[in-house]
Amino acid sequence: MTTTTSVMRSEIAQQPEAVRRTLDALLPLTGEIAALAQQTRQVLFIARGSSDNAAVYGGYLIQAHGGRLATLASPSIATTYRAKMDLSGVLAVAISQSGRTEEIVDTMRWAADCGARTIGITNGAGSPMTEIADVSLLTRAGDEVAVPATKTYTTQLAALAVLALGLGADLDAGELRAVPDEIEATLEASEDALDEIVERLVGVQGAVVSGRGMAFSTALEAALKLKEACYLHAMGLSYADLLHGPIAVVDADTPALLVAANNGPTLPGTVALAQRVVSAGAPAYGIGGGAALAGACDLAVPGPDLPEWLAPIGLIVPAQLITEKLARRLGYDPDAPRGLGKVTQTS
Repeated sequence: MTTTTSVMRSEIAQQPEAVRRTLDALLPLTGEIAALAQQTRQVLFIARGSSDNAAVYGGYLIQAHGGRLATLASPSIATTYRAKMDLSGVLAVAISQSGRTEEIVDTMRWAADCGARTIGITNGAGSPMTEIADVSLLTRAGDEVAVPATKTYTTQLAALAVLALGLGADLDAGELRAVPDEIEATLEASEDALDEIVERLVGVQGAVVSGRGMAFSTALEAALKLKEACYLHAMGLSYADLLHGPIAVVDADTPALLVAANNGPTLPGTVALAQRVVSAGAPAYGIGGGAALAGACDLAVPGPDLPEWLAPIGLIVPAQLITEKLARRLGYDPDAPRGLGKVTQTS
């Protein structure tokens, strides 16, 4: 395989320190988050792209551990239909790496006009999002040059974990402090399995990426990365949805990439799915899931040794590495996928 590097690979390696800086900056703000959210009952996430995948993690986290209903907004309701509704009692959380995507900023402004309190999660200091949010959670990823989001995505997940703590989730902030070290350990793990998975993906046209619960966000983000940087027809699906029909596309030429934390209630189902995929004659590749998932898959790479609520922050790292390696192996530039820019404007 080629040994050249990319900006994307360099930025993947910067994630432990980026997450560490972000936690240092944001953990002291949990009291401010709690005060803002005191008169709210539910959370509305406003995002697109990778930020939308981060919001999926935030939604599971807050509902499973924070006792609040959390949903994803449809920005077109604000920007295209210009609907008016009562959002009193809603905490609207807008997520944007740049803080400059007009649709997201406009939707957050709309939510505030409808009565919501607002929080902005962004890496863009001084951006329009920070100027209009009631509270800004500014991530510390530093400049991100490669178009595929890596360190801006993981720092968003770290910010969402802080948000959950601020909203009263019964979780241990000390466990969150261990995340950067676990990302470092994941980056330093043997790349033999990663390289072999990449080689097996070289000739395929499509793949299914699946996880459930907290790990569903990782499946969505991994699929997005494979699509945008490798031009692979990758579907990100909950394994529950996969079993309702789309599993029919998984065959010898369409592998399944399965993602799970090393513990938690969704691990047994992910292992069972791997066993079903393999028994049907299709390749199954695992990310995380400990020895149980590794034993059920053809190949597997270890995930972070983190509790389920934090595992997605580290689980995405092997998927990022696979994407970067596969793009270069296919002769593509992972830093500048065709047709994409760093800030995508929609209306």
